[in-house]
Amino acid sequence: MHEQSIVTYLLSEAVSKAGKEKASRILSIKLVVGELTGIEKDSVIFYFGFLSKKTIAEGATLEFEYTKAQLRCRECDIIFPKDRSDFICPKCNKKVVEIVGGRELYIESMEVI
Repeated sequence: MHEQSIVTYLLSEAVSKAGKEKASRILSIKLVVGELTGIEKDSVIFYFGFLSKKTIAEGATLEFEYTKAQLRCRECDIIFPKDRSDFICPKCNKKVVEIVGGRELYIESMEVI
């Protein structure tokens, strides 16, 4: 259900940015979504369709670009993809990592007229 508030924010940002460019309509929005966000694509599309009614974004298409989770080992400082669920560094086998990627959620670009 958190998608509704996220879409409300993203829609507000898109309309604001389009307004600054003096656009009359948003045709498409490209979103970058990290795999750790827990965002459900179908829910985002549903809420966007509902919330964008009677705005310049009504009818716009959404494009999703997904980013993989990236971890950094605090012991040996390498960055590696989160391929396993155990969060163990593939170089030093320590379990002292921090998340450095995969939580992204932003508008990458928009097509407007």
